[in-house]
Amino acid sequence: MQNPDVLIVGAGPVGLTAVAALTHHGLKCRIIDKAPAPSDKSKALVVWCRTLELLDGLGLAETFVHTGMKINGGSMYAEGKRVVHLALTSDDSPYGFPLMIPQDETERLLTEHLTRQGVAVERQVELLSFEEGTDSVTSKIRHHDGREESVVAPWLIGCDGAHSTVRHTLGVEFTGHAEPNDWTLADVHLHGPIPTNEVSVFWHDVGVLVFFPINRDRFRVIFDSGAASEHASPPTPTLAEVQAEVDLRGPGGVTLTDPIWLANFRINERKVSDYRKGRVMLAGDAAHIHSPAGGQGMNTGMQDVFNLAWKLALIQRGVGQAEPLLRSYSVERSAVGDQVLKNAEQFTTIATLRNPIKRWLRNHIAPILASFQFVRDKIRDDWFELSVNYRHSPLSAETWPRLTGGLAAGDRLCDVPLSCMADGRPTTLFAALRGTQHSLLLLPGSHDREAVSQLLKIAADTARTFPGVFGVHLVLKADAAAANPVASGVPAWLDTEGRLHQKLHATRTTLILVRPDGYIGFRCQPADGKRLEGYLCGYLLRKG
Repeated sequence: MQNPDVLIVGAGPVGLTAVAALTHHGLKCRIIDKAPAPSDKSKALVVWCRTLELLDGLGLAETFVHTGMKINGGSMYAEGKRVVHLALTSDDSPYGFPLMIPQDETERLLTEHLTRQGVAVERQVELLSFEEGTDSVTSKIRHHDGREESVVAPWLIGCDGAHSTVRHTLGVEFTGHAEPNDWTLADVHLHGPIPTNEVSVFWHDVGVLVFFPINRDRFRVIFDSGAASEHASPPTPTLAEVQAEVDLRGPGGVTLTDPIWLANFRINERKVSDYRKGRVMLAGDAAHIHSPAGGQGMNTGMQDVFNLAWKLALIQRGVGQAEPLLRSYSVERSAVGDQVLKNAEQFTTIATLRNPIKRWLRNHIAPILASFQFVRDKIRDDWFELSVNYRHSPLSAETWPRLTGGLAAGDRLCDVPLSCMADGRPTTLFAALRGTQHSLLLLPGSHDREAVSQLLKIAADTARTFPGVFGVHLVLKADAAAANPVASGVPAWLDTEGRLHQKLHATRTTLILVRPDGYIGFRCQPADGKRLEGYLCGYLLRKG
């Protein structure tokens, strides 16, 4: 491909997801990686709920679910007994569960998808340098045979990991620190009393021990292994050494065999302050690295590029304003990165307490806190990444009655059951909105036909001003169907259980503009077409 829209550096899960998302939005991509082959290591193990929802937009979620293994909970043990059990399921998503799938499998599924789209990963190809011009980035790359090539593309995305060449070339500071302890990882087969349907965490006086199920007899075992040396990395652990720690910290009766991967590592907590500089963007580990506690790293990186893809597509199509859209990428995702770092560091600190008094307090307070439903819900939604929001984004705005609530601008849109007014076919909101456009939801909130006419006029006027940017959807309460026949040319749906109106607090004529990544960008009640147009003028280009 001689004239790509985007050059992506790094073919890990984040880089592969970037190409998949950008291609889905109609952009041409090249992706390079200096490694001769994909990694064969399990690395990141879990794909969370929100990532599966975004993969569903690419038609990949069911493939992932079929390949991986669902689990439904997590338990913490201390002093020989279970002190906390968390049910990790949610009815708020079609994918309300953690999916255990090794990273090498994630990369395989994404690569196969790209192959079907006609995109090949260029391996043993290294980025040497790049230079930004007025309307493009010129990158010098070197192929495995020593041949050098200049690639000119409007955009460059660095998905090239913690030691990112793109980040180093930009001169962006990667601020943070290394955690004080070394850690040991073992990907092994396991026999013994460890559940295969949940994560098991054992708090012990000497440290923490965690079992992550991969399949019915294969597990990831992780434990902290003492203070890190500033001068040398510890040697690769042996299976016997891992077994000894499992015997010490675990429940007893656990036997490890047939190791697939044994390694030591040290946790770094680092992040850039800005994910974008000019026409160059950073995503994934190139922008943020942190403790594996909570399993958020890969998912956060994949969601970085889902956030970026639709914005670049609008700019490349000539309908989006570059500066507001690209500025919002860094603002939105940097805030998420800060929160992920904070949560992961807190979880790691709590799990590795050395002070006996603090350990006693943890072991006795944790069960009390976990007995409250709102605490369990918050932990689950944080891990599932359903609580990620962009409420403070420059792309989030609303005109809303002060005394009512509902999902706010910047929140993830919920999924609810719907039925098609034309033929009665049952579906879901996510399925109805699936695609690459913005979605404008029209909710009259009553039986009033005049309200429906007003909403349809607003939609028609806005579509003329911003053609081809969004699809329009009329959503009625089930008891309003008879009073409002199907409007010609506009998909009409029944909110069969009233859940969407309830979640959105759509009691009067309401406009909800949903971004292509499934977050609410703008909401307005009562509906006001001028305010909607004013919002869209903030990052789109008007026709003419």
